[in-house]
Amino acid sequence: MNSTIKIVIPMAGLGTRLRPHTWSKPKQLVSVAGKAALDHVLDSLATLPDIQNAELINIVGYLGDQIECYIKENYPQMKARFVVQEDPRGQSHAIQLARQYLHGPMLIVFADTLIETDLSFLANKPAKAIAWVKPVPDPRRFGVAEVDQNGWVRRLIEKPDEMSNNLAVVGFYYFEEADDLLSAIDEQMRRGLQLKGEYFLADAINIMLERGLKMRTRQVDIWLDTGTPETLLETNRYLLEHGIDNSADVSLRQGVVVIPPVFVHPSAEVHNSILGPYVSLGAGCKVDNSIIRDSILEDEAQATGVILESSLVGRRAQLSRRAGMINAGDNTSVTL
Repeated sequence: MNSTIKIVIPMAGLGTRLRPHTWSKPKQLVSVAGKAALDHVLDSLATLPDIQNAELINIVGYLGDQIECYIKENYPQMKARFVVQEDPRGQSHAIQLARQYLHGPMLIVFADTLIETDLSFLANKPAKAIAWVKPVPDPRRFGVAEVDQNGWVRRLIEKPDEMSNNLAVVGFYYFEEADDLLSAIDEQMRRGLQLKGEYFLADAINIMLERGLKMRTRQVDIWLDTGTPETLLETNRYLLEHGIDNSADVSLRQGVVVIPPVFVHPSAEVHNSILGPYVSLGAGCKVDNSIIRDSILEDEAQATGVILESSLVGRRAQLSRRAGMINAGDNTSVTL
């Protein structure tokens, strides 16, 4: 790549499906497998050519100041810009707001989905545009890419009625020239192409395809979601099974049983409890006389005398004498 690539991450959504956790923080900062979801997104970019010179363009809105502080503190080496989308009107609208920073090659990465892919091939400029896709058994609840016999994308279709085309787009795109996308977004808005008041990126891409854009697809094997409590726990299970488990390094007191895979932050304290499988404990967590499985406890959460399964527990939440499944936001107190 001859010019600096821009990595655009739209993050202005309200995260309503992850409430109560997103009352106090953006969904990109909800924890999964020992890190914020945003950390996993940025980790997935490690193989991008010339990543050290890339520019991160963050489209923020609700509680966006937290994202700005988090990136500046944890990624000081990255050149990061922040654009505020005060009145979210869709994906295309978000990208349009960052127009002043967008020239040359760009990636668009939607931050509530995680993929595993090797980006090093982009150094060879394989196509003018690329949409990452994953074959799915039932494509009717996704957007899909329709391709011709030579593998070129004909169009993107949102929630198709039939099953023959199963290449779901995963929210990860490359464009060799950002100005071409911005021109298509302008045309999209002139035409009023929107759904339920939002301008979706697929419509802008279809305009580019009408204009002759040569777009390829790139298949991924792993596509994870962090947008709901259920998918967050599913992603936690996958990540713990694939490299995040630190049970072998966990130093615990007597009376503690660990059933891998788990992630326990070194500063967490556990006494007289059973952890696992599929448990993540954040920094400063305290767990006493409890049984916890398939759950995420964020930083400084406390659990005393509880039996938890399939639960999300926010920062500094306090649980005691409780059994079952719970979804507790930051700074809450739940006692039986």
